[in-house]
Amino acid sequence: MKHRILITNDDGVSSSGLLAAYESVKGLGEVTIVAPATQQSAVGRSMTLFNPLRLTRLKINGTTAYSVSGTPTDAVIIGMFVAMKKKPDLVISGFNIGENLSTEAATTSGTIGAALEAAGQGVPAIAVSIRVEDEGDKFVDMNFKRDYNAAINVVGKLSRCVLSGRLPKGVDVLNVNIPAYAGPETPVVVTKLARKMYNTRVHRRKDPRGRSYYWIDGTMVEDAGEGTDMHTIMKKGMISVTPLTMDMTASPSGEELEKMLASEFKT
Repeated sequence: MKHRILITNDDGVSSSGLLAAYESVKGLGEVTIVAPATQQSAVGRSMTLFNPLRLTRLKINGTTAYSVSGTPTDAVIIGMFVAMKKKPDLVISGFNIGENLSTEAATTSGTIGAALEAAGQGVPAIAVSIRVEDEGDKFVDMNFKRDYNAAINVVGKLSRCVLSGRLPKGVDVLNVNIPAYAGPETPVVVTKLARKMYNTRVHRRKDPRGRSYYWIDGTMVEDAGEGTDMHTIMKKGMISVTPLTMDMTASPSGEELEKMLASEFKT
C-alpha cells in the first residue's frame, strides 16, 4: 500500500525548512504539503473557531503546496479532511527554524502543536526543529539558509521506522531537535524533556502617547540535567529524539492524590 504523508509547520508556507522536510520523505509515498500562510510560532495547539479559513493552492520551487489562513493545527485538520480527503499515515511538522526544547516548547510550540493534533487524530507524527545561534533567525528571516542534509537524513530514517510500524507503543510524537551544525556522524540519542527553556522577562515600555505596553521575551536557560533534550543539544551537540505521549496524566502521583482527596473529602 502506498503511504500517505502530510507535511506542515509553524514558520509559514514560505519557509525553506518546509521544502527540506519534503525532501526527507518524498520517496516514501504520496506527500501533501499544507502549512499556515504566515508565521505562527508559539501558538501551541490553538485552533481557529471564529473566523473562516481559506485554503490556497500554490507552487513553491515547482512543488505543489497549500497555504491555510490559520494555525498549524488548522493546517493539519484542513490537510487531513480537505486537501487529502483521507487521513495520512504520518505527519511531519517542520523543519522548524529554531530549537523546540523542554516542557515549555512542548506546550507552546506551533511545530509540536501540529504534531500533537495529528496524534489526536490517530496519526503518528514527527516534529523537527533545527537549532539556531542567532535568536532573530527564528522569527524574522523566512528565507533562512542552512545545510539541511543532516535533518533530511535523520527524518527520512525515522519516517521509515514509523511507517513500518516500529514506533513503540504509547509514543504518539517524536520531538526531534538537531544542532546547528550537525553532520552525518552526529550521534542520535533518546532524551527526555527539560523542565524549562527560557527565563521569562517582561519589558515595560511607553508608546508615543505615554501609555504603557509590554513585550514578553526570555533569556535562554544555559543547561539542564543529563539526559534532557537541552543538555543533549546545547552541551553535547547531539541530535535529540524525545518521545511524547498525548496522555498527560501524572500517574505516579495517583496514589498520593487519592490519599489527599480521602482526607479532605470524607464521605
